[in-house]
Amino acid sequence: MRFKQALLGMTVVMPMLGQTAFAGVSEEQAKRLGQELTCVGAEKAGNAAGTIPAFTGKYQGKVPGWNHVLHSGGQPVDPYADEKPVLVITAANAKDYTEHLTPGQLAMFKQYPQTYTMNIYPGHRDYRYSDVVCERARWNATHAQLANDGMGVDGVGQVPFPIPQNAMELLWNHQLPARAWTEDAVRDLASVLPSGDIGWGRTYTRGFAPSNDPHNTPKTEAGIQAYSWTQTLLPARESGTSTVSQEPYNFKTHSRQAWSYNPGTRRVRQLPGYGYDQPMTGSNGTMIIDEDRLFNGSPERYDWEMLGKREIYVPANAYKVNGGDVKYKDLLTPNHPNPAYMRYELRRVWVLQATLKPGFRHLYGKRVLFLDEDTWHAVLGDAYDTRGQLWKHGVTNYYYHPDSNAWHSGVAFFQDLSTGQYMGYNMTNESRKGPILNQGKFNAQMYTPDALRAAGR
Repeated sequence: MRFKQALLGMTVVMPMLGQTAFAGVSEEQAKRLGQELTCVGAEKAGNAAGTIPAFTGKYQGKVPGWNHVLHSGGQPVDPYADEKPVLVITAANAKDYTEHLTPGQLAMFKQYPQTYTMNIYPGHRDYRYSDVVCERARWNATHAQLANDGMGVDGVGQVPFPIPQNAMELLWNHQLPARAWTEDAVRDLASVLPSGDIGWGRTYTRGFAPSNDPHNTPKTEAGIQAYSWTQTLLPARESGTSTVSQEPYNFKTHSRQAWSYNPGTRRVRQLPGYGYDQPMTGSNGTMIIDEDRLFNGSPERYDWEMLGKREIYVPANAYKVNGGDVKYKDLLTPNHPNPAYMRYELRRVWVLQATLKPGFRHLYGKRVLFLDEDTWHAVLGDAYDTRGQLWKHGVTNYYYHPDSNAWHSGVAFFQDLSTGQYMGYNMTNESRKGPILNQGKFNAQMYTPDALRAAGR
């Protein structure tokens, strides 16, 4: 496979540098933001072949056809519903498009040659972040820096390194992208066996990320970048179990803190070492905690490498698969989700590889993330076992949400290539409401052990 030269003439492979901190780019480099680069660092121009369009950013805070009154809690409306695929990739022709496919995608064609397809649609780069995000990214470009060998970051929340110089800066762009600062949602989980049988889960989630709040200027000195409260609704045997967690800006000076409330014992206990490769509740082992958004949490167990950019068919403008008219019985077909609901576009993505450090333990010996240059979110992930064998393929379907002026993490699928089962995660299609973004009056005191105890009572 051919790797494209990354921006700024950097070498194809850039390992994590062993320094305490890194300075921002020069003022001259930073002037590229808003010129040939978007305000958050994507190349504005399309590709030479014309198969990737130029960035227009013509919409901010709106999506054509999506009634503004219905945004908060409303299911997304697809502005591209009338479009037809320009290409359908199947097992028969996948070899012709190898340079634009990941190893995980190629493995899916090999494993399910009769049913797995990818519908490729015209590309659209029509939405932009708010002016506040642009201002923060511009400030971060010359001021933000890594701390403690990349275990932390010093700067302002949202896109700390719009012109990344190394792997850890790239990772922190994924860790701290622009997204909603509050989220309130009931989400469904489905563990789909090869037979088509489904094990169901449901959670109520309340998220709070002050680093994304445009009304404040959250600096990393605050210590905590995000808070989460998750209550299990299904399966019934675990109903009422709740977990709160606190995510730091620096995993060297502050570890991720988490506590759990058990309704059976009515006790709250701390969860030491929460995260990493612990199984996600209701996933039947197909998904682990640090796989939400394809990677989250401390980067300490891996050596990270930047592998430049590639042009890849990735899920984009994924309104259809997140729509309220989608029924799970139609979407969650045996072996893999129904390809008719998936939308892929050719995009430029940053390739970020993580290799397990000697002496550290994790289920995955290697992980490769593919970050959309326009959003900094990882949209595809391939995970390998400790023997080097490709094990899992992850897909996250993002769509631009008007209430956050940013891209929202929608339905995600995690394919276990060894067992043939897969996980449908973060689904709200059949919920009474879609995700409610930036409407909650949340604060840090709502994410403590005392808050868990009070809720239990």
